[in-house]
Amino acid sequence: MSSMIGEKAPDFSLSTSDGDEFNFSDLEGSWKVLFFYAKAGSPTCKRGCLTFKEQYELFRSLEPPVEIIGVSQDSVKQHKEFKEELDLPFTLLSDPDRNVAEMFKVPVHLGSFPAKSSFVIGPDNTIHHVYDWLFRPRRHVAKILDSLSSITDGGRSS
Repeated sequence: MSSMIGEKAPDFSLSTSDGDEFNFSDLEGSWKVLFFYAKAGSPTCKRGCLTFKEQYELFRSLEPPVEIIGVSQDSVKQHKEFKEELDLPFTLLSDPDRNVAEMFKVPVHLGSFPAKSSFVIGPDNTIHHVYDWLFRPRRHVAKILDSLSSITDGGRSS
């Protein structure tokens, strides 16, 4: 995955938790954090999503604002229930066949546990940072915010 740093992020379309079609290319020109998580409701993934939620306004306050997008193999219905349960302010996408996860080289551990990985993607869709957050979602989100702050000059420039 870290071998993708400096490469262009693959373009893709997936269904949102509302059943709408999400096109990654629609976010061109924006900073993005694309994070892959294993399963809605699992303790680590729940904590990770809640940590992104807790810091969401900080991500949005950067200049330019950063889009947060979560992706897992869960169905649209499972995503909808999970998003409503946690009152998540960001988009959740359903990747049931792991097609997008494979595009981003997100591994599966021990044959059945999808990795939890995040990609910081620039306005020109270049991947700037890749993070694995197997067990430490709070530290993971803090690292992403720190890197975005340094990339965007503390939110003062793009």
